Amino acid sequence: MADDPQRNFRSAYYEKVGFRGVEEKKSLEILLKDNPLDLEKLSTFSQRFPLPSMYRIHVWKVLLGILPPHNDSHSLVGGYRKEQYQDILEALEVMRYINPSTPSTHVYLRMSQLETLVLPRCSETSAPDEENEDFLSISRAMEEIVDDPIDCYWLIKCFIHQFNTKFGDSVPHLPKSLEHYLSQEEPRLLTHLKTSGTLAQLPYGLWFRRCFAGCLPESSLQRVWDKVISGSCKILVFVALEILLSYKIMLMGISRPEGAVRFLCNIPQENTDAIVTKAIDLWHKYCLQS
Repeated sequence: MADDPQRNFRSAYYEKVGFRGVEEKKSLEILLKDNPLDLEKLSTFSQRFPLPSMYRIHVWKVLLGILPPHNDSHSLVGGYRKEQYQDILEALEVMRYINPSTPSTHVYLRMSQLETLVLPRCSETSAPDEENEDFLSISRAMEEIVDDPIDCYWLIKCFIHQFNTKFGDSVPHLPKSLEHYLSQEEPRLLTHLKTSGTLAQLPYGLWFRRCFAGCLPESSLQRVWDKVISGSCKILVFVALEILLSYKIMLMGISRPEGAVRFLCNIPQENTDAIVTKAIDLWHKYCLQS
């Protein structure tokens, strides 16, 4: 089908005057009126375009299975989710796993452990291990994005479950994928990272297991999570790639791995929106070309 020049002009005009995404927003609103919702179309939209903030949480809940595709069941299922949340919370209070001073992220962790039948004995609760620290990092970030504690819990639990189920086998291969794309984009930087011993010590856990929770501010992070929730863990590689490219001059000047890793674990927060935008462009270039 030939391009509609009027539509293209209109889209370019919207973007120029600061209304980028006006037509995309309308398209999403049409998709959200489908009954049942077409999950494949919603996923494709989320991969191709940024989700408008007013619809983000709702789309996440549908794509993560917290709400069913049938719109007319949303209120009923939302009520069930609320009851389930309160039942789990009360059970933990009765068993004295939590009290009013327990941090909410630790409450979410205990709730998830109870639901998945891995709750440790009270006498055996110790400092969180690495897997639990991943959960807590994602929880802290989700709390900054989502106001309602019930929505927050279900989004944390289902996001982590979906990520581990869908991408658990892929995550160990993401560092190699990062190396490949870095060789395409900036081979000199790759050579420096290898010879300095930094490549093997990059913060892969922070980037790929925690999906940048604790690394990016939430305004940037939620745009990355849009892509992860809609079906791509590869976006994580391109965010890591763009971080390396954005700070290549600084990294080329650091000869010790510890210094580079320390910097990469605490990157400046004011530039992250631009980094994520460029990362999404790179991801589209390599992975979503039609």
